Order: sequence, then C-alpha cells, then structure tokens
Amino acid sequence: MKKYILLLVAMISAMAGFTQSWAKQYSHVDEYNCGLALVDKDGKHGFVDKNGKVIVNLKYEEALAYTECIAAVKLNGKWGFVDSTGKEIVAPQYDEAFSFSEGFAVVAKGTNYGYIDRSGSVVIPLTFSNAHSFSEGLAAVSNQRNKWGFINKDGKDVIGFKYVFANSFTEGIAKVMKDDKWITIDKNDKAVTEEK
Repeated sequence: MKKYILLLVAMISAMAGFTQSWAKQYSHVDEYNCGLALVDKDGKHGFVDKNGKVIVNLKYEEALAYTECIAAVKLNGKWGFVDSTGKEIVAPQYDEAFSFSEGFAVVAKGTNYGYIDRSGSVVIPLTFSNAHSFSEGLAAVSNQRNKWGFINKDGKDVIGFKYVFANSFTEGIAKVMKDDKWITIDKNDKAVTEEK
C-alpha cells in the first residue's frame, strides 16, 4: 500500500511540475481570476491562461488582478482597463486606479477621486480627496476637507462627512475613526462598538 501511495504522490508531483513548466519563465505568477493569471517578466506585466498562453501581452508597467473580468493596467505612467480578452475598454488616462467592485472602480486624476462603471463612463465625478471601493452598496470617501463619510452608488451622501478615517463595510459594519477613537458603526451610522 505504501508503494502505491508513494507512486501516486510522485505522479501528481510530476504532473503538477509538467503543467506549470511554463511558469518558470516568469519572475511572478499570480492566482487565476476570470481564467487569467497576472504574470511579470523583466518588469513588464501581462496575463496568461491556465495553459500558459499569453492572452494580454506583457507590455504594462503595472497591473492588478482581474476582478469582474476587468483588470486595471498601467502604461506610460497612466492607468486604464482591459477586459479578459485583452481589449482596452478604458484608455490609460488615470493617475491611480483600483480594481472593480460591485460594478464600479475608483479612479483618480491628480488628487481627485471618483468612480467609473464597466463601460469606462464616469458615474460619480472625481470630486473626492480619497475613496475606497464599493462594498455592500456603499463606499467610504473623503471630501476636500479630509473628512470621511459614505456614499451610495448614485453618489449621494448616506453617512455624513464627520470621520477622521473610514474603512469599508463588511457584514453590515464598518470601522471608523472619530475624535482619535476607533468605533464600529452600522449602515444607519449607529455605533456598535467602541475601541480604546
């Protein structure tokens, strides 16, 4: 029995090594998202499929893993977005970009942040001094006075700009800082817990 187990382990190891032999040419291979893995070679980034076939050419200075089958990519110092076929859906034009979440992506020009949709249209104007991705229908954003609050997908203030910092909602609660204390609030802006 021991022989069979060792043989099985050896076969699985050999098969794993064979199927991933293409990976040795890259300095980094990320996990697969939307069937593609982010790879890095000689400081250039692109994406390959599960067989190691290059789907998105390695020409980008930086790239983020696919989310919602769209990836943020940086070319000539600016961020844009490509779909899972490598087609450019947003030309590189932003100084900063985050991955898509709930159909929206944070983008920035200079020090102004806002949101685009999957077509690349600006759906919430770039008027914030900082912004987080949408989570549970809300996004933590900072106004020009560096106070944090939360907006909905229509860009409307849901929780006013009164916090020193705010994290995204997870399971109906978010950590925020007010008067140098971290508190946890719910979506109605009610304190759930306070930390010292």
